[in-house]
Amino acid sequence: MLTPGHRRIVFAQEDGHTLPVMLDNLGYNPQQEDISRPEGYYAFHWLQTAQGAGMIEFDNKKHALTPGSGVLLLPGTPHRYESVSSQPWETYYLTFAGGSAGQILESLGMLDNALYRWEQESPLTLMLKDMLDRYDLDSDILGIGASTEAYHFLLTLNKYGQWHKSSAISRNVDKLQPLLKWMDTVFADPDIGLDDMAARLEVSGRHLGSLFLQTFGLSPYAYLLRLRIRKSKELLVTRSDLTVKAISQLVGFRDVSHFVATFRKQATVTPEQFRRLH
Repeated sequence: MLTPGHRRIVFAQEDGHTLPVMLDNLGYNPQQEDISRPEGYYAFHWLQTAQGAGMIEFDNKKHALTPGSGVLLLPGTPHRYESVSSQPWETYYLTFAGGSAGQILESLGMLDNALYRWEQESPLTLMLKDMLDRYDLDSDILGIGASTEAYHFLLTLNKYGQWHKSSAISRNVDKLQPLLKWMDTVFADPDIGLDDMAARLEVSGRHLGSLFLQTFGLSPYAYLLRLRIRKSKELLVTRSDLTVKAISQLVGFRDVSHFVATFRKQATVTPEQFRRLH
């Protein structure tokens, strides 16, 4: 079910007519939900941030997705992503396939899972929005027009997108990797504090706070709360036998009222409402 304000176009494919590269889906999500795809996606998948911030994990590494950044994933790449900002995470996405899609990416030197960043004034910032606006005016969503759009997007990404290795934010994520993995295993411990987190990286609490703010726009504790809420969502959906109070304890909250208030602030619904909706 699409959230209010979600714009999505599904491109049709003419029977018996195969183009070198074809658009599959194009969309805008004003409140990106958490996604987990252990088997990956069936087509090439592009995701970029418009506002807010997210975290995406693929190839056993986590990457920050902030405005001016996006990720290109090959078909079948296991991945998951989630919001890590205090405001809604707004995203644009595009998926594509086609008999020559892989060859085209290879010729551009882009046949890898990769994070890209670009300057705010780059055409990439508004390119998918402009495409959505054009197709909202009933443009061709069947055939050569959509194929040309996909090819033009790849050329623009190749020209303006920079590999994440040169990004200060991604260097921060690399530094934080050991801590993020540790937090993912010990989030249920209510005694975890800033000193414990800083000790994992052998840095001061002040320096750790600076790293998190630069990378995610959040304090280490706020990031931990978001992790706990994400874990609680998984339990609310998969463990109907557990009460909200039991789940709050399993994800590191001492007080169920604090858990409910935090959950509602982040998810805009209570844990019980979330469970009924899913």
